[in-house]
Amino acid sequence: MGNKENYVIEMLNITKEFPGIKANDNVTLQLKKGEIHALLGENGAGKSTLMSVLFGLYQPEEGTIKKDGKVIKINSPNDANALNIGMVHQHFKLVECFTVLDNIILGVEPNKLGFLQKDEARKKVMKLSEKYKLKIDPDALISDISVGMQQRVEILKMLYRDNDILIFDEPTAVLTPQEIDELMNIMRDFTKEGKSIIFITHKLNEIMAVADRCTVLRKGKGIGTVEIKNTTKEELSKMMVGRNVKFTVDKKDIIPGKVIFKVNNLTVPSKVHKNNAVKNVSFEVRKGEIVCIAGIDGNGQTELVSALTGLQKVSGGTIEFLGHDITKAKIRNRSKLGMSHIPEDRHKHGLILDYTLEENLILQRYWEPEFEKAGFIKKKEVRRYAEKLIKEYDIRSGEGPVSIVRGMSGGNQQKAIVAREIDKDPELLVAVQPTRGLDVGAIEYIHEQLVEQRDKGKAVLLISLELDEVMNLSDRILVIYEGEIVGELNPKKTTLSELGLYMAGANRNKSKEADKNENK
Repeated sequence: MGNKENYVIEMLNITKEFPGIKANDNVTLQLKKGEIHALLGENGAGKSTLMSVLFGLYQPEEGTIKKDGKVIKINSPNDANALNIGMVHQHFKLVECFTVLDNIILGVEPNKLGFLQKDEARKKVMKLSEKYKLKIDPDALISDISVGMQQRVEILKMLYRDNDILIFDEPTAVLTPQEIDELMNIMRDFTKEGKSIIFITHKLNEIMAVADRCTVLRKGKGIGTVEIKNTTKEELSKMMVGRNVKFTVDKKDIIPGKVIFKVNNLTVPSKVHKNNAVKNVSFEVRKGEIVCIAGIDGNGQTELVSALTGLQKVSGGTIEFLGHDITKAKIRNRSKLGMSHIPEDRHKHGLILDYTLEENLILQRYWEPEFEKAGFIKKKEVRRYAEKLIKEYDIRSGEGPVSIVRGMSGGNQQKAIVAREIDKDPELLVAVQPTRGLDVGAIEYIHEQLVEQRDKGKAVLLISLELDEVMNLSDRILVIYEGEIVGELNPKKTTLSELGLYMAGANRNKSKEADKNENK
């Protein structure tokens, strides 16, 4: 071999087509042993497709894959596992009603004479969990744990199979800043042991922090591979989007109007444990302001939003919207009053995956006279409306309005939800991680939309784990910790580290002290 690079995996000239779209168009990616190789691109640029080819979920029309210099054929994920290739998917592939331990060993259960040897498996899992600081509860059900925790389960599943080529598909989309730092350290530890990592993301800060090299895809084509130490965030974003991108939000000062949404002493039970997930929370949102609820995942945000939007019953307190008590109102009635909701889990609560894009875009309006007459849907009107939103929000899919949503990329699914919820022209927009899994170009657009809602005098309640987003967009920040609001901050006067301290619960007594002094 001599001076030839030592590549563990080479994907050479890969082409993969779907109806109406070349997802990968002659793409080459070469992974060195022991490196973290970032794969960067906009939503729908073909990143997940390329990795699904490597993992054996898809077969390419053209191109070859080599491992350690030898040509290989990967017909299924079982082949990939046999070659020690593991993958953590963007939308986790876990069995909800199984425990953590059962998910980790699924398909490779240790047995003797056909009997399950769970104790050995448990020992191995707990050992891995301690070694890599991936804390889990092996007996918890997947349906009861946070997304951050589910991700650890996916990573352990990969390690349990002794994989040494690890594919992380958008692993940080669902994590808090602290969990992201932990994950970066875990990834560095993996490479020290000689494992090689492909890291799909569109968060430039993370690439700059952790990757050795980066390959950029745009609209299915490879744009190039660069060494991270020789590049900048701005350069990468230009390679990825094809233009310069603004990283800050322009917003003018406006004076908020009257209170239209009022939460009084709200208490919401937890689905997971006996304690309440939300404890006695009160706050208001006025017209023309963006109020952000910031916190580390799993501090009651999910239950709070579920209660506000009607997905979950409350055990105490009231919710008022435009002067109506909506504490017990049905979801449709909240929607009709003028509430929109961009949900946290886009697959569970945002979309009907086997419906078409146009059907998903009218889910909450199909009964309106614009779209319905005498119980029949006006198909032409629906098509026209869908085409308008697809154009405005740049929703990319293989077959336009009739694309089945399941087949669209995660970012484009997200754009469809955002388009539908904002276009309802709501009085209150509850936006939960609205830019989760989006690339810089799309984030820029959605941030502009949220600010435009605010400037039109609408109320926006933003729930976000992205600290940059919180600081950039909010007019007021409420920090939630263990189900309580522990501080109210002004983004113009606070710092990231102060915000982080409140989120970690370190400053909770400080705010109580301040309240006492004010009340004296």
